Amino acid sequence: MTEKVTLEGEAFAEGSVVTVVAREDDETFDVSPEEEQALIAAIAQAERGEVVSWEQLREQLRRFG
Repeated sequence: MTEKVTLEGEAFAEGSVVTVVAREDDETFDVSPEEEQALIAAIAQAERGEVVSWEQLREQLRRFG
C-alpha cells in the first residue's frame, strides 16, 4: 500500500524514504537525528523478527523495576 503524506517545512527530494510515526491526529513530537536513527534501527529489528516475548520482557521488568 502506498500512501501520500504531506509535510510542512523543509521539502524532501522526490522519491525520498521517510519514516512516519503517528499516534493521534493532533499529537506531535520531535526527535533528534540520533533518536530517529535509533527508532529506525528498532523498527528494522522488529521487522526481522528480532523481538522478545512478553514473558521475557515481563521478567526483565521485574528484575529492574
